[in-house]
Amino acid sequence: MVIIRLDIEKMMDKTTVHYYLRDSLGFPEYYGMNLDALYDCLTEIGSDVTIVMPCEPRIQEAMGDYGLRLLSVFSDAAKYNRHLNILFQ
Repeated sequence: MVIIRLDIEKMMDKTTVHYYLRDSLGFPEYYGMNLDALYDCLTEIGSDVTIVMPCEPRIQEAMGDYGLRLLSVFSDAAKYNRHLNILFQ
């Protein structure tokens, strides 16, 4: 199983977070840089992976409401994709 730890310091705004996620999670170059595209890529992961995410208060402090929506996308994708495990720290 692959474990990917995301760094809150690199998740400061909408644009930066999507470039960071694309690079950290190995998404294709055509990744759409939005929450819908994020969900699509997360649900297409075909091998076991655990993504360690910053916890809600930290990401909300860094990104506001968009951070909460981002966390929701990760949670929803993990419910759909049996290969995806999300840990919040």
